[in-house]
Amino acid sequence: MLLEKIKTPGLAHLSYLVGSGGQAAVIDPRRDCAIYVEKARAQGLEITHIFETHRNEDLVSGAPILAEMTGASILHGPNPEQPIVYAQTVRDGDCFTIGQLEIRVLETPGHTDDHLAYALFDTAYPDKAVAVFTGDALFVGDVGRTDFYPDRAEEVAGLLYDSLQKILALGDQAIIHPAHGAGSVCGSGMAKREFSSVGHERLNNPRLQFTDRDAFIRFKVSENHYQPPYFRLMERLNMEGGTAPPSVIRPRSFSLQQLKSCGADHLIDIREPMAYASGHLPGAMSLPVSMISAFAGWYIHEGESLALIASDEAQLATAMEHLVRIALDNVLGGYIGVVSAAAKGEKMQQTPMIDTSEVEARLKNDTEGWTLLDVRDADERDTVAIEGSQHIYVGHLNKCWRELDKRHHYTLMCASGARATIAAGWLASQGFENIDIYLGSMGAWQAAHK
Repeated sequence: MLLEKIKTPGLAHLSYLVGSGGQAAVIDPRRDCAIYVEKARAQGLEITHIFETHRNEDLVSGAPILAEMTGASILHGPNPEQPIVYAQTVRDGDCFTIGQLEIRVLETPGHTDDHLAYALFDTAYPDKAVAVFTGDALFVGDVGRTDFYPDRAEEVAGLLYDSLQKILALGDQAIIHPAHGAGSVCGSGMAKREFSSVGHERLNNPRLQFTDRDAFIRFKVSENHYQPPYFRLMERLNMEGGTAPPSVIRPRSFSLQQLKSCGADHLIDIREPMAYASGHLPGAMSLPVSMISAFAGWYIHEGESLALIASDEAQLATAMEHLVRIALDNVLGGYIGVVSAAAKGEKMQQTPMIDTSEVEARLKNDTEGWTLLDVRDADERDTVAIEGSQHIYVGHLNKCWRELDKRHHYTLMCASGARATIAAGWLASQGFENIDIYLGSMGAWQAAHK
């Protein structure tokens, strides 16, 4: 028997390969899905079933691609909005055999209307579930968000509460296998641990401590979540069926001249924030490779072309993997050589960094024409904020930049400076010249004001 977790970095997406008796099933495959075929074949298994827990919002499903590669059946929950054209609809109580294993379907709406969980049974010990694939209903330390149906906010929160009771009824012994881990945009309170059981979550998950359904609903309705524009693209592709990723996930190598003349809609510097601030090519925005999955979808739209600027080949390769998984992969090429270009006299732009003492002085003097702009999320700001600062979430600058005055002086801040660099880079790419970054940001502020 085999049960293997396949983690997708950046998205913190978790998918699974389950096998027994020469057969295998995949739960929630990602778009670049050759890995499942390779792992199954290495174990002498044939993939016969592909189970989707729900229509994902944060990545492109690889189910239709994997089905074409293997001939496997795709199973998906009932979707009242629009049928999932590439999948068979399954319902509560349906059962599927994978060798000695049995996978039983649980309808668990709330996060999405089509959401399913899959209980895993060993037929040699059939009384209790061995495990449950919980999708985005139940995480380690958190539960799924319920903000995708704003007109039905209380209803879907109540549906999630009922779905969680159904999962809990499987018994404390069942190991839980969620579709995401810590760092995912699908939940803010997930534990860094990626292993747990129904029993452990029942005792320790804060969201499962609500015994009153109405109290749970009130809590979920009051939560704050952000929905980047690319979610709509993911939803559409995951109903229609996305296309296979590029056969070679590696951008073409650009010279500096090719980079300048490529006509890309976005020049994206994927180097570390400090490297970008120290010197970058004019017109380039900052999107560090480790933050592409979280923020690319705020600034890049379907079909827009990209050119990447990196420190090395490894950064380019990793960036392409992240972009492919969210279908923002119209990458014209990649350039490595900012440092050598600067050494040859190529014009560079810099983004100044200021420290806590300078921020304090500007606030104290009520500096005219200057704003300390906090780009953290609303929950962070509600916890602690610097008096006199203003707030625009970093993602919302994709549109809100038009409301800002390009003649004004803005200092960008976040928790540490990383998101502030993304914000500063975006504003710079839109023609803002009088900007700087609070180095260390809230972390530095709190350290200085203990």
